[in-house]
Amino acid sequence: MSALFEPITLRSLTIPNRIWLSPMCMYSAAAEGPETGVATDFHLAHLGSRAAGGAGLVMVEATAVRPDGRISAWDLGLWNDRQQDALARIAALIGQHGAVPAIQLAHAGRKASTGKAGSGGGPVAVEDGGWPVVGASPIPLQDGYPTPLELTEAQIADVVEDFAAAARRALAAGFQVVEVHGAHGYLIHQFLSPLTNHRTDGYGGDFAGRTRLAREITAAVRAVWPADLPVLFRVSATDWIADEPSWTVEESVLLAKELHALGVDLLDVSSGGLVPHATIVAEPGYQVPFAARIRREAGLPVNAVGMITEPAQAEQVLTDGDADAVMLGRELLRDPYWPLHAAKALGVQRNWPAQYGFAVGSRG
Repeated sequence: MSALFEPITLRSLTIPNRIWLSPMCMYSAAAEGPETGVATDFHLAHLGSRAAGGAGLVMVEATAVRPDGRISAWDLGLWNDRQQDALARIAALIGQHGAVPAIQLAHAGRKASTGKAGSGGGPVAVEDGGWPVVGASPIPLQDGYPTPLELTEAQIADVVEDFAAAARRALAAGFQVVEVHGAHGYLIHQFLSPLTNHRTDGYGGDFAGRTRLAREITAAVRAVWPADLPVLFRVSATDWIADEPSWTVEESVLLAKELHALGVDLLDVSSGGLVPHATIVAEPGYQVPFAARIRREAGLPVNAVGMITEPAQAEQVLTDGDADAVMLGRELLRDPYWPLHAAKALGVQRNWPAQYGFAVGSRG
């Protein structure tokens, strides 16, 4: 048996294999009116095809817990019934294809109110349809971006409750896994890193202060999520900044231990995204060592992401003990049936959807 195709059990939930779809923003939700933030038929087809293609877990992209937490006007949201109902269709379809439906909950913080990625991006001013952005401290992303409003402690409490409320809706919509997005320069990451957190209250300063929001949100989500279903947390293991105080892999290990104690079942290990001047040397598997270190030193399951493209490469990550699962992003965009092709390459028998059997035949 290939390690990639061994089931993995988190709490009472068994995920059929270790190839998971990474959450990737599609910027395809309704952008205005009563349908704002509502998933469309594109999402249904996009996510359903990855489930049909054999991924063991299919995670819906970063889904904002409140309107001003969207990266762009075209992001998914989960703060009302219309959004919940549309996502319920998607969760059901994912499950019908034998995959586990999962969803990532997020708040973009100072990286909110931007244009579509791939269509110029950049900040969108309030007068042009954007909205005021918030953050840990009043530090803009870069020149030309708005200075975020520093969240008050009362506003932070509201954000914590928004994550819990969105988790309740995710459960009602039929999702079996929920992930808290604490990576890639979004709001929680902005609190974690001393590059973006200059606060002097209980949410800033030392490690305990800077990780407080991550811990409070995780605890709030865990409290409303069933005890027999898993909670995941995505972290940027490092800011990739060497010459000034920043978030490091050593702190990621410490945070992982604390999140594990709060009920996080697996850490989704990525990196970067906080500041545009980071120097990242991207190469095949470049983030796997971070996952391996956190798994080894923090003692909880992890998944690895980042330029994992070949079946043998993905298999090696697991057999080496560097991770418990792999998340594929761009590779599953290019080939929704990558898991089925990987099965053949690794000598594992996996059936294609019955509707495609006449085309695949013995070449499956």
